[in-house]
Amino acid sequence: MNSYRENSFLKSIDWSLVVTYLLLVLIGWVNIYASVHSSEPASIFDFSCRSGKQFVWIVSALGIATAILFIINPRAWESLSPLIYAATILLLVAVIFLGVEVKGSRSWFEFGPVRFQPAEISKIATSLLLATVMSQNGYRLTTPRNFILTALIILIPMAIIVAQSETGSALVYVGFVFMLYREGLSGWILFMIGMAILLFVLTLTASPYVSMLVLMGVASLCCALESGNMKKWAKVILPIMVFLSFVPALIKWGSGLLENPEDLTGNVKPMYFFAMTAVIGIFFYAYRAYRDRSLFKWGAIASFITGILFVLSVDFLFNDVLQDHQRKRIEVLLGLKDDPSGVGYNVNQSMIAIGSGGFTGKGFLHGTQTTYGFVPEQSTDFIFCTIGEEWGFVGAAAVILLYAFLIGRILHDAERSREAFTRIYGYCVACCIFMHLFINIGMTMGLVPVIGIPLPLLSYGGSSLWSFTAMIFIFIALDRHEKRYL
Repeated sequence: MNSYRENSFLKSIDWSLVVTYLLLVLIGWVNIYASVHSSEPASIFDFSCRSGKQFVWIVSALGIATAILFIINPRAWESLSPLIYAATILLLVAVIFLGVEVKGSRSWFEFGPVRFQPAEISKIATSLLLATVMSQNGYRLTTPRNFILTALIILIPMAIIVAQSETGSALVYVGFVFMLYREGLSGWILFMIGMAILLFVLTLTASPYVSMLVLMGVASLCCALESGNMKKWAKVILPIMVFLSFVPALIKWGSGLLENPEDLTGNVKPMYFFAMTAVIGIFFYAYRAYRDRSLFKWGAIASFITGILFVLSVDFLFNDVLQDHQRKRIEVLLGLKDDPSGVGYNVNQSMIAIGSGGFTGKGFLHGTQTTYGFVPEQSTDFIFCTIGEEWGFVGAAAVILLYAFLIGRILHDAERSREAFTRIYGYCVACCIFMHLFINIGMTMGLVPVIGIPLPLLSYGGSSLWSFTAMIFIFIALDRHEKRYL
């Protein structure tokens, strides 16, 4: 009987997740050695260098995984989630006052040679509490009380992490919106987040006028699609939008015909035409919304006005809210400034390393950018460029496919779960891994600003490895607990 229970217990574990986890950890360990072997010439097991220290983190992480999988009762996570969350919040606040400053961020506790970052475990605590709250009987995300409570669970740790100057870790919390979408959040929220990003970029790279014009076009198009009046939109609104887009050029052309061009350019601004059109449009749609009793049109009007206010505040947000190094990284990313020897140095060298790897790479320990240490932080935030240089497109693609399988398998198991707690927690885990993956690889390839965020299971560091190990194996344990009784 005991043998049967043991076999049933082992068969209920999703070993494909365990094997994928082990492969990623092994790949990370080998490439950490590759990234430091020239500056720390020693054995991969030498505990005085980073590869040796990472081996210690790996062994201890496997101990954590074993305890979660075989010792701790999976049911305990749901009941303990409020306590874990509260303790994590206290640690996040305490580290601001008691922690050590590392690269401008006060987010680390230091105990002798060991450093610990509470922001890493905060993702686990937040995921567990979200799963607990959202799996309660009668919970509906669309009710104001539940929506506010859910938002606070996410925003409180996120705000504290921002106060620590850990922008990268805070951005990971944005990924929870995908889980919320699965649990009933309107797709319009995702759309508006995307629009906010687009407007921010357009305002910086083009002008506020272009941003407002795009906003007007999108808002009017959404209303036309909702009401089914696409023909009217094409006949009336589209020509107006085309005219407004040519207004700056028309003013410039008209000023060239005058003896004193400043008489026109100084007194006639493109924004005047936009403001007049916007006011007329708002009154028109407000009348239609009142007549049709359309909440959608009222929402579109409110979103349009909010969008205008956001565009007008971009300059303040960029120059007065963001820190100097954050502004410089965004400017380099958007091509507003070229700083190959300053803030753009890391990205430049990373892209050179990845590009030089070609299809199959230069071979293990043969990467020139890696060997001669041209890329700073190559064993941590920029570990992916080591893979790209020494293993080429084939190696980089293999790593990305492993991550894709890991995320896809977690989502597959989560969807098959009978319990809402396991499903929601699984989606939270997948969202966190995806956000780390997207930001880190995007950072090394110059697609997103350099904000300092590790590649899950691959980057050097104990806090990151332990937290992702715990996060993944808690889900495996929850999934195993359900499958045992199928």
